[in-house]
Amino acid sequence: MLPKYKKVGKVLSVSMVAVLSLSLLAACGKKEEAKTPESTDTSAVVATYDGGTITANEFDMEQRVMKFLYPEYAQMMDMDDFKEYLVKQEVAYEYLSGKATEEAKTAGTKAATEQFDKMKASVQADQWTEMLKAQNLTDDNIKDYMTRIMTVIKDKETGVTDDAIKAEFEKNKDQFTTASVRHVLINFTDPKTQKERKKEDALKIAKEVKTKLDGGADFAEIAKKYSEDPGSAEKGGLYENTPVSTWVDAFKEAAKTLPLNKISDPVETEYGYHIMKVEARTEADFTKLTAEQKESLKSQLAAAEIDTFMQNELDKIVKEVKLPKTEKAEEGTTEGTTGTGTEGEKTTEPKTDDSKGTDTKTDQGTTGTDKDATTDEGTSSK
Repeated sequence: MLPKYKKVGKVLSVSMVAVLSLSLLAACGKKEEAKTPESTDTSAVVATYDGGTITANEFDMEQRVMKFLYPEYAQMMDMDDFKEYLVKQEVAYEYLSGKATEEAKTAGTKAATEQFDKMKASVQADQWTEMLKAQNLTDDNIKDYMTRIMTVIKDKETGVTDDAIKAEFEKNKDQFTTASVRHVLINFTDPKTQKERKKEDALKIAKEVKTKLDGGADFAEIAKKYSEDPGSAEKGGLYENTPVSTWVDAFKEAAKTLPLNKISDPVETEYGYHIMKVEARTEADFTKLTAEQKESLKSQLAAAEIDTFMQNELDKIVKEVKLPKTEKAEEGTTEGTTGTGTEGEKTTEPKTDDSKGTDTKTDQGTTGTDKDATTDEGTSSK
């Protein structure tokens, strides 16, 4: 168990349940079924577990597929403890897929094929070819990986009851509640100078904006003139029919509770002060969920079962991990990176935001960024 990567683990396992390629597209297998290199694999064993092994070639394949599907984690794959985390995750899915029922294997293959076809159809043919080439992969490599993951998910879904699905919905209503919100953001950082702005100065400007809106000024025009959120200013400050779960807490709560079409007082988030107006809101209702939405909840519960296995059982199954250490770069040779001013947090670590429905690089001030991706918060796959 590597608690340092608990939150990352949840992102990797749960996001596989839906369309595995979301983060990939926004940014631009079973051993016995694989064609190569398993049939002639003589590489060193890097992990041993009850009933099997992972070789260096197999782990290399796992990493390349992960980079293909989740490019935001590529930078972390040079870290020795993250590599250990990934090889244990590979062990878990190999072990669990081997224990799956024949029905789960059939269902997993079907689900993986459907998701793979959807993923590939979303990308132009030449772009798809280039992305595969960049990681030295084939279609079969991706499908084998997805089949293994979906087989485990489908196997765990068999124990999920309707009552459990309803209970999961009650815990995750925000996931299905949408709102159309206009807002004006006055940032704590002046976007023109990139200098920090005092809170009292930001609040003063926000109150001036509210006064104009209360006086009858057109919200869209005011947002275009004053808002410092590059993700919405040119759209008159509008985020339309957006899941409220994608927003940071204070903004989310206001979007859920403000009376419709009322101009809010300044709402403080970590980004600045927001003047908000909720134009429409669709409350979550279990009876109105689509079959696809219920299936998503079912898959979340299955993923939680896998997480529990990885937390409580995996270390009993893994016998040995022998990964070669990564050679460290010479001190002083690594170049630093600087923030662009549009990200929620300037950092050299990859983002782990799994929010949906908005572009997290431009929705400054509203979208919730997963700042604790490498902390002990959240649940874990391992």
